[in-house]
Amino acid sequence: MFNKVDHIAIVVRDTEEALSFYRDTMKLPLKVSEEVPDVGVRLTHLDMGNVDLQLVEPLSPEHPLSKYLDEHGEGLHHICWKMPDVGEAVDKLESYGLKPRSTQLHSGVCGKKAAFVDPSCTRNVLWEMTSD
Repeated sequence: MFNKVDHIAIVVRDTEEALSFYRDTMKLPLKVSEEVPDVGVRLTHLDMGNVDLQLVEPLSPEHPLSKYLDEHGEGLHHICWKMPDVGEAVDKLESYGLKPRSTQLHSGVCGKKAAFVDPSCTRNVLWEMTSD
């Protein structure tokens, strides 16, 4: 089930400022950038060849990621696995000794659906799963 990475996510305070490094200095092509209002973040994908780099910017100071940024600063946030069907993948987590962080799927970039895996089951690394 876990055989293809969709993206690696980095939490940032300001997408435009972060793009000056990732897009302009590192020359990673911009694929898409959009606000996801029901999640309260801006998601920006850059092409790293076989996997995307996702910049995650909280849209309000009250967002939990704003507190995360205050405590940890910018940096790696999660790794996202590509699944044929994220709902089915959530149902199969228990067979891997894993559990979802929440039973509710959330919205991702370009209308994708996604779910997080409880990091207490993944050696404290936050995993996300997504599908189209």
